[in-house]
Amino acid sequence: QVQLVESGGGLVQAGGSLRLSCAASGRTFSSHTMSWFRQGLGKEREFVAAIRWGGGPIYYADFVKGRFTISRDNPKNTVYLQMNSLKPEDTAVYYCAVNLDGSSTWNRPQIYDYWGQGTQVTVSS
Repeated sequence: QVQLVESGGGLVQAGGSLRLSCAASGRTFSSHTMSWFRQGLGKEREFVAAIRWGGGPIYYADFVKGRFTISRDNPKNTVYLQMNSLKPEDTAVYYCAVNLDGSSTWNRPQIYDYWGQGTQVTVSS
């Protein structure tokens, strides 16, 4: 059984930084895609960033380019989201997710097989 556990959320002032972690367990991850999504209060879940365990292109939503960086530590089975220059509109619950079947539509929540429980990020103005 795959498990994803996020951590690192919290309250930060606008312009500050946070680093989220997603620890994955339950199987060996090789070419699978790991992604971060977020969901603000009353909003739909939206794609933030994606990375493949085996390397290759990294994808970002336009609204985080230049501010957020996704990375992975394969030996630790952990994916990170470094968030800099945070804005109040970044306030949301952030989720990590994994796709196991190699789908290339990485920005669609429907293709992901497992999700973490989410971690709250609150950015004050």
